[in-house]
Amino acid sequence: MREITDLRAAVDTWSGLQSQIADDRELLELAAAEGDSDMVAEIGRSSDTIARRLDELEFELTLGGPYDRRPAILAIHAGAGGTEAQDWAQMLLRMYLRWAERHGFKTEILEETPGEEAGVKSVVIEIRGPYAYGYAKAERGVHRLVRISPFDAAKRRHTSFALVEVLPEPDEAQSVVINPDEIRVDVFRSSGAGGQNVQKNSTAIRVTHLPTGIVVTCQNERSQLQNRETALKILAARLAEIEEQKRDEERAKLKGEHVEAGWGNQIRSYVLHPYNMVKDHRTNYETSNTFGVLDGELEPFMESYLRWKLGEAA
Repeated sequence: MREITDLRAAVDTWSGLQSQIADDRELLELAAAEGDSDMVAEIGRSSDTIARRLDELEFELTLGGPYDRRPAILAIHAGAGGTEAQDWAQMLLRMYLRWAERHGFKTEILEETPGEEAGVKSVVIEIRGPYAYGYAKAERGVHRLVRISPFDAAKRRHTSFALVEVLPEPDEAQSVVINPDEIRVDVFRSSGAGGQNVQKNSTAIRVTHLPTGIVVTCQNERSQLQNRETALKILAARLAEIEEQKRDEERAKLKGEHVEAGWGNQIRSYVLHPYNMVKDHRTNYETSNTFGVLDGELEPFMESYLRWKLGEAA
């Protein structure tokens, strides 16, 4: 039923644009016959809007993967480097939240481990909206930051790294079945900022998947049951991603392609000193508008990546 609803919405969108184009053509003929320049100008503006929407829809046709319509679970992990790397992870978190806001996507922080002095050690967010995973999957990999560190009294240049993971949230029909005998659930007290924020009850959950060694913790909710449900949702997404990677590797072997193990090296560099530049090392797309990118203007990078992937697939 969900698939039928999605397909019907897609057909209605294209049909609506087709009807709008036909109406504008009729109005244009009438306006031209009557010499109504104001009406002609208004139809021109309408045509520009339709053209932009058609460009967006044409690009969405590249998002044909089995999970591209699904919500995304995006995790950010600070690399080595202490406070500097944890601050970079916090900057990436803000960047993705701003990007989601620009698209009208809903976000929820599922799990967050604060840094000792600033930033975050790791954070997991859920992004819900049309093609959330289809777009966000362009971001997975290592992100590199070069800047004058605000935490260095000597004002030296530092390089920081953070790993971004992007997983599709499986729906009920595709959910991975987790065998209760293959997980270990540990309960502990949530860490807080002190004072009234410290949990007096053991509500935080740590789930360990014994066959794979995957560990998921969740302590954001006040209820132990809610934390357990969230942790199992993240674990299911990670297991689904592993299964998808196995299928990709098997297809690649059949086609005789080399499959890179792991997440690979850095996918994108953000340079704030001695010049301003953000460059994607997969597509070679770059811009000097670093502050715009860090404020969530990621569309050009995502679109260039998706078009590049289409070329790779061809």
